[in-house]
Amino acid sequence: MSSPIRVGFVGLSATGWASTVLAPSLLQPSLQNKYKLVAVSTTSEASSTASAKKYSEQLGHTVKAYHGDTAQIAADSDVDLVVVSIRTPYHKPAVLSVIAQKKNFFLEWPAGRGLQETVEIAEAAHKQGVKSIVGLQARHSPVIKKVKELVQSGAIGTVRSTTFIGTVLRELNYWAPVAGAANVYAIDKANGATALSICVGHQLDPLTFVLGEFSTINATATTLYPEATIVDANKKPTGQILPSTTPDHYAIASVLKSGALASITWRVGYKSTPGRRQLLWEIDGEDGSIRVESDVSSFMNIVNPTVYLNGEKVDIPGVESGAVGILGAAWEAYADGEEQPYATIDDAVKNHRILDAVERSLSEGKTIVL
Repeated sequence: MSSPIRVGFVGLSATGWASTVLAPSLLQPSLQNKYKLVAVSTTSEASSTASAKKYSEQLGHTVKAYHGDTAQIAADSDVDLVVVSIRTPYHKPAVLSVIAQKKNFFLEWPAGRGLQETVEIAEAAHKQGVKSIVGLQARHSPVIKKVKELVQSGAIGTVRSTTFIGTVLRELNYWAPVAGAANVYAIDKANGATALSICVGHQLDPLTFVLGEFSTINATATTLYPEATIVDANKKPTGQILPSTTPDHYAIASVLKSGALASITWRVGYKSTPGRRQLLWEIDGEDGSIRVESDVSSFMNIVNPTVYLNGEKVDIPGVESGAVGILGAAWEAYADGEEQPYATIDDAVKNHRILDAVERSLSEGKTIVL
């Protein structure tokens, strides 16, 4: 049996995605023989010490504490893989320090503030010859695997069109009209954590994984919520109201390389009301249809929606595993080098090229050929 991959984790503090989902998915019992957390790094000495103490006690071995420059944890000879899960504006400098130490890395999506930064990261990774894994884990969902299997088996015949409608509810406090104090940075387009990059970007990966690449992009967008009321952790207004500099509604039309027509609509900021569906993805073929839907979340990278084939529900084993299970499958694929590929920095570049085409279509008012 090979030795476990020794992990240094950047951004693993007391709260947030890294501590509630990403770390639990990596440290779950089924992966104990494949990964070992050996070090953590945060922005402050106090938080890194607290995190190291917590995981040392939980795992039964010493976890080292670093803070500040990620080059420190990357330079640790006991670290094989550096996991970077921090806010988007800091992705590039953090991971470039890791790459400079010739360490393999995991980088959370969107892997930089836009196409240029992601390309720079990819070029550095290739120059140093390091392996990468990116947080585009939806392709490992049992639902996405099943949908891909149905399409490839010919269950609905030749795919002619697909329609994707996603909604991010106001109560999540991600973007306008109500944003949590911890998410204020996301309402500024310059920080690269927009509804387009996060919402659309995450779901592009499973869509192209199942149906293939885009050949053209034509996009329309509008801002219906130009201001964001800022709320605290208890969802109470802080009295602060900030401008939102990014659209909250997108309509994207495309022709896939297969010739099928694709239509994607994203809406952000609606209230949670009875019967409001958050996800509807339909794939129509010559001989049938697949419907994927959820009233729980529009993010297929963290939930397993319900699948219907020609109107009949499809039973899919493993859907109860949720986000930890989906991410766990991605970690397992990386450790095992499975034939079904995990997402890498090159997949992130591919995704960003599509998002960049959306932005260019919006600014130039025309169809972009990829």
